[in-house]
Amino acid sequence: MAASHGFVGSRSHRTVLLTVTCLGQFMVLLDNTIVGAALPDMQHRLHTQLTGLQWIVDAYVLLVAMLLTSGGIFADRFGRKRVYLSGVVVFTVASVLCSLAPSVGWLVAGRVLQGIGAAALSPASLALLAAAYPVPQERVRAIGLWAGFSGIGLAAGPVAGGVLTDAFGWPAIFLVNLPIGVVLLLVGLRSLEETRNPGAPAIDIPGTVLSVLGVGALTYGLIEGGARGWTSPMILGSFTAAIILLAAFVAVEARHSAPMLPLRLFRQRLFPVSNTAMVVVGFALMGSSFFFSQFFVYVQGNSILRAGLQTLPVSLAMVAVSPFAGHLAARYGFRIVVTTGLALAGLGLLALGMVHADTGYGNVWWRLGVIGTGFALTLSPLTGAAIQAVSPQEGGLASGVSSTTRQIGAVLGVAVLGAIVRTRQSGGASFETGLNSAFVAAGAITLATAVFTGLWLARSEPAERSVAPQRSPHPDAVTTSDEASAKSR
Repeated sequence: MAASHGFVGSRSHRTVLLTVTCLGQFMVLLDNTIVGAALPDMQHRLHTQLTGLQWIVDAYVLLVAMLLTSGGIFADRFGRKRVYLSGVVVFTVASVLCSLAPSVGWLVAGRVLQGIGAAALSPASLALLAAAYPVPQERVRAIGLWAGFSGIGLAAGPVAGGVLTDAFGWPAIFLVNLPIGVVLLLVGLRSLEETRNPGAPAIDIPGTVLSVLGVGALTYGLIEGGARGWTSPMILGSFTAAIILLAAFVAVEARHSAPMLPLRLFRQRLFPVSNTAMVVVGFALMGSSFFFSQFFVYVQGNSILRAGLQTLPVSLAMVAVSPFAGHLAARYGFRIVVTTGLALAGLGLLALGMVHADTGYGNVWWRLGVIGTGFALTLSPLTGAAIQAVSPQEGGLASGVSSTTRQIGAVLGVAVLGAIVRTRQSGGASFETGLNSAFVAAGAITLATAVFTGLWLARSEPAERSVAPQRSPHPDAVTTSDEASAKSR
């Protein structure tokens, strides 16, 4: 790959750039958690069922998962400033459209546009930052600030969502992006310098299209199966289409000169094992957090504002623990830290599956904290393990794949756990019972993965280059992968 055409500006200029890139990523991460707090109000005001709520979340995550890698390459080839500001515009306009949506269908369409904007904005923001800080030590510090500040959006989401929804209704959670987007656009146009890498690989258009369609068809079958019937022609057809499309994706990737998913990476055991575990992390974390606010509102009868506050232990634990996960992995090895994290998260989810309508919050918050702590211990080390499995030149690629697998897991988690709840309800069980079954299922899968990684995650010498960059304090957005990707450019 050709050397990146970057720049080194004045200290004040780089400070402005750091602020702009941090604020952009903050907006993306805020959107990840603020929506969850508003789901009960969306269900009430839009007169939708659980299926509609699943699409509101998964439409966004699916597009981010499938377009993230292409967004980074697009920024390198056509200009990081241009792609970043384009992402800001798309994300902001989409947020306004979401706030004005008169129905679930329009809201889902707006969420699709938001996902496209986020997939451009997020990797471009980190690429801009990496180009402005060519000295490795300065770059690490800048990226640490970027990850730490933007990660505040994760913790702020539930509280902001609860406050805004309680005071103004769910449209307000999207309108909060409008002033942020306008500021980013005005300041970015004046202060950002254009950088690009003409030697960046071509975008894998066939692979991208097939992956979006394949995972989309699978998601459709999982979300709609409970409502339409698992043996209905539409659902069976969607599963069949998913199999055909994903098989075609594998075939295309095997022949493509610059595939978005190089299959040769999976020849090293560490790579497929770490990415399998990452799928489960996304599955269990996003799938379970989808129901947190709904549990506090529908099962325990709390207000939306209070529910938003009650979900905080998960994100606060992740913000507090994530910065140390890479260092722990560097000292004790990937296997110990990842296995411990998955075991903690799995036990926390199993414990959460035992709570009921009359369970006091004093006996609930610690379960959420254990879940957040467990998953925080897994994210950075798993990405570091994937990076260590490949050559140094492919570190950014491996990290991008790791982020994509986590996002795919998130898509499937919302779909599958939602299907469990809906299936239990269709059998006559209460929503509370359905939630308990979903949490227990997520916990059991996470614990099984802990055993799997404990047995198969190769013991390695986790060099600092593999784990030190992975200091993202959040689960769902894309900092861990993008940071490594930007550093590899």
